[in-house]
Amino acid sequence: MSQYSPKKHAKSQSSYAFENTTTTVAASQMRNALNKMIDDVAEPEVRAKFETEMDTFFALFRRYLTDKASGTTLDWDHIRSPDHDEVVDYQTLQDANAANLSKLAVLKLNGGLGTSMGCVGPKSVIEVRDGQSFLDLSVRQIEYLNRTFDTDVPLLLMNSFNTDDDTQHLVKKYQGHRIRIRTFNQSRYPRIYKDSLLPVPQSLEDDHDAWYPPGHGDIFESLVSSGELDVLLEQGKEILFVSNGDNLGATVDPKILNHMIETGAEYIMELTDKTRADVKGGTLINYDGTIRLLEIAQVPKEHVEEFKSIKKFKNFNTNNLWINLKAIKRLVEANAIQVEIIPNQKSITVGNMDINVLQLETAVGAAIRHFNGAHGVVVPRSRFLPVKTCSDLMLVKSDLFYLQHGALKMDPSRFGAAPLIKLGSDFKKVSGFQSRIPHMPKILELDHLTVTGNVNFGKGVQLRGTVIIVCNDGQKIDIPNGSILENVVVTGNLSILEH
Repeated sequence: MSQYSPKKHAKSQSSYAFENTTTTVAASQMRNALNKMIDDVAEPEVRAKFETEMDTFFALFRRYLTDKASGTTLDWDHIRSPDHDEVVDYQTLQDANAANLSKLAVLKLNGGLGTSMGCVGPKSVIEVRDGQSFLDLSVRQIEYLNRTFDTDVPLLLMNSFNTDDDTQHLVKKYQGHRIRIRTFNQSRYPRIYKDSLLPVPQSLEDDHDAWYPPGHGDIFESLVSSGELDVLLEQGKEILFVSNGDNLGATVDPKILNHMIETGAEYIMELTDKTRADVKGGTLINYDGTIRLLEIAQVPKEHVEEFKSIKKFKNFNTNNLWINLKAIKRLVEANAIQVEIIPNQKSITVGNMDINVLQLETAVGAAIRHFNGAHGVVVPRSRFLPVKTCSDLMLVKSDLFYLQHGALKMDPSRFGAAPLIKLGSDFKKVSGFQSRIPHMPKILELDHLTVTGNVNFGKGVQLRGTVIIVCNDGQKIDIPNGSILENVVVTGNLSILEH
């Protein structure tokens, strides 16, 4: 089911017939392959769970085939900016009532690995500040909340099969803390051969590489199937605050919680103003009278530059979401949440061969259109502080921020937004980053930093204004201890003292 009203390309009857036949054959072959895997599972309880998961995957796969064959595209002329009641400003929200915290649970999306930053295991265990990981900081925040307001906000972690074992081991250290931590796994779906559209795994026991976690849109189904949703409802919880595990700005905000309860909204998406670094971020639109999330992948090529325009689409989705738990249960049981499918192409190694595969993924933000009273709240930029790269890591480790009860706060003496930092490939992995920048430079007065090549920073370095350091291949630049670089370009193989 496509999110948008169809705008069909002209096709001949024979073309439709061919596509329908191809879709039917591919669906039949996939169903047979899945049934064979299910039949091979001996343990009844394991088989029942696996069968349910494969049935859900097959429904997604069949919908992907149907959408692909239909030739539907978004009608750009039907898009307009959201109405005033569909996107509201955080500054207009009323003061919070702390009593509402008893209705809240927090969920962190914890399915990702730290491989893109050169780390092994869950990304949530990477050290980000003062020896503490993403997970440590999340626990400290909620523990402080529970202690300060004498409440009981639980923390849920949605793991993937890639992160579950390590996470289960790590959460043991929080026993005795004033926080209840619950974990559950999102689905495990088979990767698909791009050419044949058949599943890569031959059995449930096949290697991890044959499977994938299907994106955070899987949260609704997994909450229900794991039993965690019913547990929360039995505890009197009404609202779930969902955010990416690596967004250090995603703390519990009682004002947004209070606003959600007062308005009766079933879904609130936090948006923040775009900068030129965020032009690809998804944004809320009104499409034929309904609020929707528009992602860049859905935009026709001829309108991509318009989509990136900060003037037309002023804010973007932070993936900080507030969702009504009863609404989730109602919609999942009615099989009513059908969001856009994101075909993600990957290359994996099978034997000695590189194989092109597909992963059919979904995003939790796209579900906004299914919830009553859903709308966006434009929040301060401080609520969006993701750490996707070592450039982001440098920012959150710097003197620009300080820790307060597990939350990062920007130094009040900083004027304007955070600086733009671009570190080159030598700094891509955390190990390389740490060896080249063993001591964080002071960047309180920095506007822009670009560093490429074999560059190493000494102790007590200060960066101000715009600093560009470019080291040529085969050369080296060492920034001496105590250097102050202000509005400077450093290139070649020269000592800073020569500039």
